[in-house]
Parts: sequence; C-alpha cells; structure tokens
Amino acid sequence: MRLAGTGRGLALLAALIIAPAAQAMPDFQQVKAGWRSSDVTLMDRNGQPLQRMRVDARVRRLDWVTLTDISPAMRQALVMSEDRRFYQHSGVDWSAVAAASWGYLWNQRTRGASTLTMQLVGLLDDDLRRGAQRRSLVQKVGQGVSSQWLERRWSKAQILEAYLNLVSFRGEIVGLDALAASMFDKSPSGLNAHESAIAVALIRAPNASPARVAQRACGILRDMGRVGTKAQDCARIDAETRFALARHGNDYLRGEQLAPHFARKLLARSPQAAGSTVRTTLDGDLQRFATRVLRRQLADLRQRNVEDGALLVLDNASGDILAWVGSSGDLSRAGAVDGVTALRQAGSTLKPFLYQIALEGRWLTAASLLNDSPLDLRTSSGLYAPQNYDKDFKGPVSVRTALASSLNTPAVRTIEMITPNRLRQRLYDLGLSSLSESGDYYGYSLALGSADVRLLELVNAYRTLATGGLGSPLRWQVRDPGRRRPGSWMRAAASSSATFCPTAPRGRAPSAWKVRWPPASGAR
Repeated sequence: MRLAGTGRGLALLAALIIAPAAQAMPDFQQVKAGWRSSDVTLMDRNGQPLQRMRVDARVRRLDWVTLTDISPAMRQALVMSEDRRFYQHSGVDWSAVAAASWGYLWNQRTRGASTLTMQLVGLLDDDLRRGAQRRSLVQKVGQGVSSQWLERRWSKAQILEAYLNLVSFRGEIVGLDALAASMFDKSPSGLNAHESAIAVALIRAPNASPARVAQRACGILRDMGRVGTKAQDCARIDAETRFALARHGNDYLRGEQLAPHFARKLLARSPQAAGSTVRTTLDGDLQRFATRVLRRQLADLRQRNVEDGALLVLDNASGDILAWVGSSGDLSRAGAVDGVTALRQAGSTLKPFLYQIALEGRWLTAASLLNDSPLDLRTSSGLYAPQNYDKDFKGPVSVRTALASSLNTPAVRTIEMITPNRLRQRLYDLGLSSLSESGDYYGYSLALGSADVRLLELVNAYRTLATGGLGSPLRWQVRDPGRRRPGSWMRAAASSSATFCPTAPRGRAPSAWKVRWPPASGAR
C-alpha cells in the first residue's frame, strides 16, 4: 500500500509539472500549416503544376490529406486496430488502462492502453515521443494529461486527420499520402479494406517482416468482418502484403511530371527548401506539345537507328525558357540522360557563326564565290581532306549557297581564312563555355562542328542571330507572377531554343553582350 501511495504521489506530481506544457501544445491549424512535403513543386509560368522533385532525403512526405479524402476502410481499420473506443473516451481509455495494469500484474499480454490521441501527443511533443526504451512513468502521465487537454480543444475528426498525416509507416515514409502512393500507387481515398489493413499493420511494427505484417493485417480484417477465420482466408492478404512491401521505395509522384530534367537543373542551380513552390518560365501547354513532337519525330526515325533526342524552346526577346525536353522518356534506353546539357558534336550548326565572322571582317560577302572542290590540308596530325555529306562537289558556289546547302569544303576554306582561333573565341563569347581549349586544339574541323557543345549553350548563341547580335542570360523563374509572355505559345514555338547557365563574354557585363551584326561598314 505504501508503494502504491508513493506511485500515486509521483503521478500527481508529474501531472502538476506537465500540465503547463500540455497547454502550450499547438492547435490543429498550426500543425496543419507547419506541414512540409519532402518535395519542391515547380509551377509553369501560368501557375499550373509542372513537376515535383524530392529534395529532403531524410523522410518521404507528400501532401497533407484531409479526412474526407481518406477512404472509410482506412479509418475503420485504424480505429479497430489502435483504439476501438476512440469515439467514446476523452483522451484516455480508463478501461484499457485497468486491463493493461491487471495484465501487467499477472504477467499477461494485453492490447495496451495507448489511445490514438495519446499516440498523436507523442508525435507532437518530442519529450513524450517513444524512443528505443519504454516510456517512463512521467512520460506516460504526460501523455495522459496532454491527450485530455487535446481532446477538449480538437475535434475527433481533427485528431484522426492529424494522426494519419504525421504517423510513420515504414522506413522513411511519413503520412498516409506517401504510404498510399509508394506502396499502392494510388491516393488515400482509393485504399480498399485489404490495403488499409496492411497500412495499419505497419504502424505498430514498421520494420516487421512481410509475413508478420500480413498476419497482423489479416487479424485486422477479421476484426472488421472482411475475412473468415480459416487459415486459407489470409492467403490473398499475404500475397498483397509482399507485393506492397516490395514496391516500397519506388518514387511515385502524383499527377503529370512534365519536366524532370529541367527541374533537376533548376534546383541544382537554385536550391529550394522542402515544401516550397517555384514559378518557372516554362509553359505547360508548350512543354506537352514539344514532348509529343519529339516522340513523334523519333518514331518516324526509328528505322534510321535514331534512338533519342532533346528539344529546347526559348523566347528570343526575354531569354525565358519555354520548353525543355531532355529525352524521349520511355522510348530511350537512357531516358535519365539530359540531352539539353549533355555534350554532343555540334555538326553543321556552327557554320552560321563562321560565315558571320567572315562577313563582319569583309573577307567575304554573301555573293563571294567559294570553290567546292577536293581539298587537302596539312595538319599536325596528318592530312585533312573534308568531304560533303553526299560525297559530291559542286564547284564554285556563293557564300549564300554554301551556307544554305551546308557544304563542308567551302566552310573549311573559310575557316582557313579567318583561323580556328577566331571562330573558337567568337563561339566562347556567345556562351559556348564547353569550348575550353584553344582554336588550334580543334583545328579546321571546328568549322564542321567536330567539337562537343551543349544544346543549351548552342541555342542561346542562336538567339543573337534573331536579336541583331544582342545576347543575354536565360531566365528560369518568373520573378513577377503577374508577368505574362505576350502572344500565344504557338508563336513561341518559332523562337530559338535555350541554354543552361550561359557564359557572358569576358570583360563585359553579365546582363547582356553585343556581337556586331550586320557587319559594320568599311573594308578590312
């Protein structure tokens, strides 16, 4: 009796100490407002969802789910398993406390006395959270006091909603939205009785074996009246449990994921906090259209061993990135590779800049004749003999025709005049920072695009041809949400394509730079 009296005294003292802390607990709206997804959500320029990207590697959280968006089967399974008298008690289930105490005295196992409200208190208050060891007497009393305080200020619906959003299920998964997505590939509103039982079984033993989780889930279904009492009645739930747990860890993102490559580059360039939303310059409708165009084009070229491609669209005037398709997705064996920023040989795309230098320096005019005939040039690595794509030579052709027909020999004769160093420097000044070596390193073949460049850099260089030689860095985010790109996106499809982190010319302001075009008057 003396020990019992001492225990009651300690409990009363603990309650007096803990009561002020209980009153400092947050209300429901504060808890909901403080919820943060582990993702960053990217919106398009018009405020429509574009892409979700996970940035918090510690936990897997998706969105806060309201109780009305949680299936009735899930709510029933939770109450049947964790707190059958949830709607009758006021935070502490005294009958369960008595049963647990009696079982403890006689060394018998019972269901336990922790209610859903008490478990929620443990999720809200780190001091009352259960660790590796059992809770102390002070913690248990604190749970009881705080749960009764919570019941007086929160509704039952709010307690249930907060619990299902804050509870950990398995591994890194926190909240029902992430659990339903990663294990069942659906939203919480679509969970059936079997899936709900599996989810609830994980709450009490998150890291249990599939067999143990299935056994507990089957018991929950029996309590719900959804399966019989025979052993074979649980065979189906065992198979479903193993399949669900095998999916654990799959990155599932609800809704359209339109720009994964762009999202990765943007967040690497400008890191964002988990749960934040970023308004980008992309146009969602144009992004969908560009993706369809690329996939359709690749399907037409499949017989020619073309396996993948990339597409980039810029607004010439502002430098806004309007569409960024890094690959064809499932049509490619390397869909995760971003073709917009990967290094690839430029090919004939460098020829306009070559002739631009020649025209600007008055070495040539558009009507000047260049000889498209066999050419042998001595280089440090041997004899260089360029040929045209069709293995044919056209004889004397104008500069205008040489560029329009993308002839190789006239281009090499032109770079022989202006030197590879001049072409390399011009390209570098236009933002092709991947050309890190001197012009002599690339040699005459630079005129034919033998160097590796990034599509992002190349298309931003092309913007200078459309803007009279004026270049500027690209815009990734809409700083002013009220700003809209003038005109329709169909007109933007005729714009150039864009570059990642363009490099401004050395010694000039990074906001803009100027390349002389058309050529200045006067001979050289």
